[in-house]
Amino acid sequence: MPAYDVLCIGNAIVDIIASADDDFLVGNGIIKGAMNLIDAERAELLYSRMGPATEASGGSAGNTAAGIASFGARAAFFGKVSSDQLGELYTHDIRAHGVAFDSAPLSGRPPTARSMIFVTPDGERSMNTYLGACVELGPDDVETAKTDAKVTYFEGYLWDPPRAKEAIRLAAKLTHEAGGEVAMTLSDPFCVDRYRDEFLDLMRSGTVDIVFANEHELISLYQTPSFETALEAIRKDCKLAAVTRSAAGSIVVSGDRTVSVEAMKVERVVDTTGAGDLYAAGFLYGYTAGLDHALCGKLGSLAAGLVIQQIGPRPREDLRAAAVQVGLIDGFGN
Repeated sequence: MPAYDVLCIGNAIVDIIASADDDFLVGNGIIKGAMNLIDAERAELLYSRMGPATEASGGSAGNTAAGIASFGARAAFFGKVSSDQLGELYTHDIRAHGVAFDSAPLSGRPPTARSMIFVTPDGERSMNTYLGACVELGPDDVETAKTDAKVTYFEGYLWDPPRAKEAIRLAAKLTHEAGGEVAMTLSDPFCVDRYRDEFLDLMRSGTVDIVFANEHELISLYQTPSFETALEAIRKDCKLAAVTRSAAGSIVVSGDRTVSVEAMKVERVVDTTGAGDLYAAGFLYGYTAGLDHALCGKLGSLAAGLVIQQIGPRPREDLRAAAVQVGLIDGFGN
């Protein structure tokens, strides 16, 4: 049996979250709803202009790992932090969620990554990320750790640092050799714009088996205004794709099969940070447990629906208990 159900690889980032209005975003040149990569100087500037903030460990794949563990599955995470205060915070938090995290920290420089996240009254989040130590993740981190998993999952954001690409390709190779599958999330339309050809090659070459995307990322990937056209294209390019559509739910395609899944009804959207990450967590929990695609999508919708009703990207509720309560799984996880 593989050591893990899901191994997640991504940027180890501490989120610094504060409320802001649209005027603040415009006045500071922040693209609403996107992940904006910034340097150390701009990170300091935005931090100085933030209102009261909360700190929480984040990063897309790290959030997914925490969600998978909350469902009761065996989750691991690869990511790079530094031996500083934020690095210690990140390490403590992800392990406290029940995720195996053994990546060796750097000796202090560059510092641990941080993302200034401004949440507007409509619940939309605008991220401004300084990658810091994340760029140092490389193949040596993969070679010295367990890569034995049913599914190895990585975030498209991690395609920015050059050495991380090597690490991902090596992890994918080792996963396939062990009989596992490789999944990725497209992460962000701006990320897709930067690496469209490379992402398509990962899918068409068989390096990636499973793709997670929202409808905006999918349309960006295939450069078409038609969602239906893009959906038919990704159906041909990978083994399995799960595409989220916010309140419209999600669509799962595999070969000639199509499954539509309703979104969870929520009373109030507080913060959309982590919605896609937690959808992937629920889906991958179900997938690695051998559940059908419809149930996997429902578990994803449940996790996403719960996380958007709180501030912060990691589950505060026991997702396994929540799934049992609504009847998606029984007390034994079946």
